[in-house]
Amino acid sequence: MAEKIIRKLDDGLIIRRTSREDADALVKFNIEIHKEGEWDAKGLEDWTRDLISGEGPTFDAGDFTIVEDTQSGEIVSSCCLISQTWSYEGIPFKVGRPELVGTKKEYRRRGLVRQQFEILHQWSQARGELAQAITGIPYYYRLFGYEMTLNLGGGRAGYAIHVPELKEDEEEPFSFRQAGEEDILFLMTTYERGFSRNMINALWDEDLWHYEISGKRQYNINRREMVIIEDQQGNPAGMLGIPPIKWDKNSVTTLYELAPGYAWTEVTPSVIRFLWQTGERLSQEQDQEQKIFGFWLGESHPVYEVAATKLPRVRKPYSYYMRVPDLPAFLKAIKPVLERRLAESAFAYHSGELKLSFYTEGLRVLFEKGFIQTIEALRFEDLEPNSASFPPLVFLHLVFGHHTMADLKDAFTDCLTQDDETQHLLDALFPKKPSEIWPVS
Repeated sequence: MAEKIIRKLDDGLIIRRTSREDADALVKFNIEIHKEGEWDAKGLEDWTRDLISGEGPTFDAGDFTIVEDTQSGEIVSSCCLISQTWSYEGIPFKVGRPELVGTKKEYRRRGLVRQQFEILHQWSQARGELAQAITGIPYYYRLFGYEMTLNLGGGRAGYAIHVPELKEDEEEPFSFRQAGEEDILFLMTTYERGFSRNMINALWDEDLWHYEISGKRQYNINRREMVIIEDQQGNPAGMLGIPPIKWDKNSVTTLYELAPGYAWTEVTPSVIRFLWQTGERLSQEQDQEQKIFGFWLGESHPVYEVAATKLPRVRKPYSYYMRVPDLPAFLKAIKPVLERRLAESAFAYHSGELKLSFYTEGLRVLFEKGFIQTIEALRFEDLEPNSASFPPLVFLHLVFGHHTMADLKDAFTDCLTQDDETQHLLDALFPKKPSEIWPVS
């Protein structure tokens, strides 16, 4: 026990790392804190057991922190860090994902999550992770240096009346089967091709695909049942990722990509019928109604255009909380992207200084004929005069393509630029672009 203790707190509380022996207690805790129903509890149990087993490619059994009350031996607060790699327009960068954050009601407002986040952030820094990302309730994670600056989820949906019917003498042109180990290469290449539409996406290597198909427990709330779409000759035409637990009255897919040579207009009607049939099957197994089918594929996806009349219901994206503890280091990592964007804009071969104030600190970028020579942090006393000003963390909305400079000026009256040219330069460097992340969970 002693070697696992990270901090001793007041009132007999300690923060320690987990081991596999904590699995049952941690499952009980996470279900108590996070469940929203019977099947949600199953999903939370399988997710927790998968993580603490240490069998996943990027997660160790000790990557949870727990706050233990040594007088009762119970877990009273917990969270974890799931390491992964994302891509920023083709440039990989490491990300730490805090998750399963919770505290028992009677132990809240004691700063237990804050202290655990300090530890997770130290772990993340030691792993070379340039950013942290978390999903969660509104506002809360802003307390720990996060800002909601990257789209999360969103999609389009339809109802029974929108399911296209086959003609009386028409055969289903595409069939569907569960993916196996032999499909990993196809899944990898199809995923990479499709997700290249996004500015930012998560990178999935062979080990992660293997674990998704064969390693996770059946009802892990973040597992996806990977499905291969085949044409009438048995050739793989595309892929789907379907949650194993029905989303209330919805039958949805959170992954849908096609191989080259296949048209969205041709394949999508079959996919809609398959989603509806899958929903009917799961509704019987899980005692849920089947009322809606949906494509939960983010803000932008080809299926929204080719099946617009079949998908009248629109769900706007939520947001990931993003934290970038060392902004100059992150911008240096994506410098090739920034230089390429500059070269493709009206500011090609630009020379000059961009001095950004965040009111308590800032950033200086020096350009020479279209190349970035310097990216450095500024102290408070060096902020004036500046090219533009942003309230703390608001600049991250530009970095992650979430909003334009004009959007930010409309939302924040203390978001300012020296002149219109500076605003256009910032929009050239940081254009608004869609992203859809399928994170490692």
